Amino acid sequence: MKFVEMTGRSLLLIVSDDEMSAAELVTAGVADETVVRVNQHGDIEIRRSEGWDIIGGLLGNYEERIHRQTGCKWA
Repeated sequence: MKFVEMTGRSLLLIVSDDEMSAAELVTAGVADETVVRVNQHGDIEIRRSEGWDIIGGLLGNYEERIHRQTGCKWA
């Protein structure tokens, strides 16, 4: 599976209110410098000390939003 990695700060700028709220992201453990990634299906994963956890998902034109915010493509 391919992903785009980013910081929690970047994710907060990408996520829309109908996907996850800022409060939900914070509750899931996302902070500005947290390492997160999104896969090609739109699943949001957070890096924890023991591995990756899925915490939610993106809907709609997330590929464009991710590329616009990070400048990265799937890797």
